[in-house]
Amino acid sequence: MVEGRVPAIDIQDFPGQYQKLREACEVWGCFRIVNHKIPLELMSEMKAVVRSLLDLPSDIKKRNSDVITGSGYMAPSEKNPLYEALGLYDMGSPQAVQAFCSQLDASPHQREIIEKYAQAIHELIMDIGAKLAGSMELDSKLFMEWPCQFRINKYNFTPETIGSSGVQIHTDSGFLTILQDDENVGGLEVMDSSGAFIPVDPWTGTFLVNLGDMAKIWSNGRWCNVRHRVQCKEATIRVSIATFLLGPREEVVEPPREFVDSEHPLLFAPITYEDFRKLRFSKKLQAGEALALVRALS
Repeated sequence: MVEGRVPAIDIQDFPGQYQKLREACEVWGCFRIVNHKIPLELMSEMKAVVRSLLDLPSDIKKRNSDVITGSGYMAPSEKNPLYEALGLYDMGSPQAVQAFCSQLDASPHQREIIEKYAQAIHELIMDIGAKLAGSMELDSKLFMEWPCQFRINKYNFTPETIGSSGVQIHTDSGFLTILQDDENVGGLEVMDSSGAFIPVDPWTGTFLVNLGDMAKIWSNGRWCNVRHRVQCKEATIRVSIATFLLGPREEVVEPPREFVDSEHPLLFAPITYEDFRKLRFSKKLQAGEALALVRALS
């Protein structure tokens, strides 16, 4: 692990990478994925589709409705005026992907690219989930039925906004996020264990994985839920593509029994992802503070 740099995990080198993966989860709460099987050409084609969809007229983008709060179109807001996004829930469902394409009048070519990318990225995020479970010597199928949310993001940076925040400091509410960031435009920063923000420089052909609040609950505090933000570094459009492995549809999230003992008492009360997400929204606690509200009774 290189000091001051988010660690890189070779997805083809397992079980050799298990220890490095555990350390990345415990120290950083994020890591790069290299040597994955998603073709660079597909990643590039998907980015072009994302740009075109986010350039659509606002009346078309508004058809992208929520299934759960925040899963559909997000217009620029007072809190995040430079940011907008489109999304769908659940990207593991071909029907949901088709509905997303129909809402936005996607062309046959755009549909083909979106479907290919959705299938490939869903397979990758399930593989990462399996390897995370394997790193803790647990069943690799633990997360197979958990839904995934898909979000494509656009930052409208201008000369006047250089030095400002493209999106506020936050943690992700779900279990993990896999991000295809903009290979040409930087600005993403993650908080390290000292509380300092570390730039995450673009790296073509790789994905960044962030752990969220559900991972902190599930691991009984062993793993970090990384705080991150996007800063405006230059006057240009920045796009990114995010897939969120959320939490089980109905069951509560709680640590496996192997994670709780006399030296590691239960830190958080069992809670469903949906209830936790509503708690974050209602209390407007977006940077991991909501976890303090689900502390286990001592």
